[in-house]
Amino acid sequence: MIETLTNDIADLNKAIKQLDNDVTEATATRKAENELYKTTMAEDTAAMEILKMARNRLAKFYTPKLYKAPAKKELSAEAAIERNYGAAAFAQVSAHGQDSDSVAPPPPPETFDAYSKKGQENAGVTEMMQILMTDLEKEMTQMTTDEKESQKEYEEFIAEAAATRKTDTQTLKNKEAAKADAEAKLEQLTLEHKDTMKSAYDMTNVLKDLHLECDWLLANFENRKSARAGEVESLKKAKAVLSGADYSLVQERVVRSLRGA
Repeated sequence: MIETLTNDIADLNKAIKQLDNDVTEATATRKAENELYKTTMAEDTAAMEILKMARNRLAKFYTPKLYKAPAKKELSAEAAIERNYGAAAFAQVSAHGQDSDSVAPPPPPETFDAYSKKGQENAGVTEMMQILMTDLEKEMTQMTTDEKESQKEYEEFIAEAAATRKTDTQTLKNKEAAKADAEAKLEQLTLEHKDTMKSAYDMTNVLKDLHLECDWLLANFENRKSARAGEVESLKKAKAVLSGADYSLVQERVVRSLRGA
């Protein structure tokens, strides 16, 4: 049981360590994905703003109805002239203040063909810009969807990993407690076994002594039986003598025996 519990504890520790490594790796991957998402979204947003600005500038020239003017701000007279008429016009106005005769007439308007050609070019450029903007919108939408899915999967993985780790940790504590109890029981059984072996050894010595004593009794049984029979016979004779005994005769015999000795 102790060996099995030891193997189970080792496997649980290994699983918990691997789970922690997986969580750390998943967290690092999620962080890198989120940083890439933010960076790419910022770049795509900036590109989208540039495309919108360029399209608005084109609309100012080709389709004024679609042009959206930027927020107004106070400008100096020179800046206003330069914004509205260009630097060349500003230079002409400045020169006009000095010499009205030196002002050159404005250039003649372009022909219909020229405007038609620019309109065709504008249509091609505008269409290309719209394609780019559409692609950017799709990419941004897809990236946002992927980011949400990745975050959802990451959160679910973290929740599942936390639940698994909690269960494994509790199981580990239970198995460690069971192992401690088994080791204590083993120590107790070892001591009891030692005491039992000592008692068995002592009993063996007692049996050995009893066996030797029994062997001696069996070996000397006949001799002791004969001796005991002689003792019994002697006691019977002594009793008979004492029952009808002649004390003078007994005394004379004793005296003679003493003299003879």
